[in-house]
Parts: sequence; C-alpha cells; structure tokens
Amino acid sequence: MILVSLWLSVVSAAAMDRWAALSMLETGDNDKATGPGGEISRFQIKPTLWPGGNPQNPQDALAAAQGVMNPRLERFEKNHKRPATDFEFYVLWNAPSRIEHPPTRVAERATRFVNLVRRSEIQPQVTNSPSAVTNSP
Repeated sequence: MILVSLWLSVVSAAAMDRWAALSMLETGDNDKATGPGGEISRFQIKPTLWPGGNPQNPQDALAAAQGVMNPRLERFEKNHKRPATDFEFYVLWNAPSRIEHPPTRVAERATRFVNLVRRSEIQPQVTNSPSAVTNSP
C-alpha cells in the first residue's frame, strides 16, 4: 500500500512536470505576463489560439495550454509512432512546424526546458501523508 501511494504521488507529480517547467521557462510563473506578440498567460499563448477564460487564472491557462498542445502531441505520436521527448515537447510548443529542424534559439530553450523537467523529476516529493516514505539524514 505504501509503495502504491508513493507511486501514485510520483506519477501525478510527473504528469505536471512539463507544464510546471513550461510555465517557469516562459514567464517565471507570471500570470500577468504579455509577450511581444501579444502572447498571454503564464504559458505565453498566442491570442489567436486562446480559447477563452481568464489568462491570469493558472487553471484556465493550464487548460488552454493543454488544449493547444494535445492535438500537436497526438499528431506527433501518430507520425513518429512514439510519444514526444521533453525536448520535442518544447519544440512542439514553441515552433511546431519546425519540429524536425528547430531554430537554434528554440533548441537552446528546449534544452533548458529538458533540464527543468529532469531537475523536478529527481527532487524528492514532499507529502504530509503518514504512509509516505522519507529519507532520514
């Protein structure tokens, strides 16, 4: 039971790692950020892609970002017969038409994105659950 609890905590946290890293990289989690091209929300979504809702609300922003990315990820997986890597995830977010040959600037940011995701994967998950396993010094 303890292992199942711990595994579920890690799985649910890992599911958010990409989104948390994307928000951090794009705006430093700034819900009020506006990009030079009018991009809005912590994820910097182009106004033409914004589905509605409050871009300053983190839940609305996440739902909008996932709505933009899900078709891109599905198309990638269909075409490549595998899920996108973290690097490819960022390129799909920032330059989807350039997935095969991303511009240098996008590739550099994608590398930073990968580092953020990996860093959050190796940090221990903290929980108040009495069944949680803790590391003692």
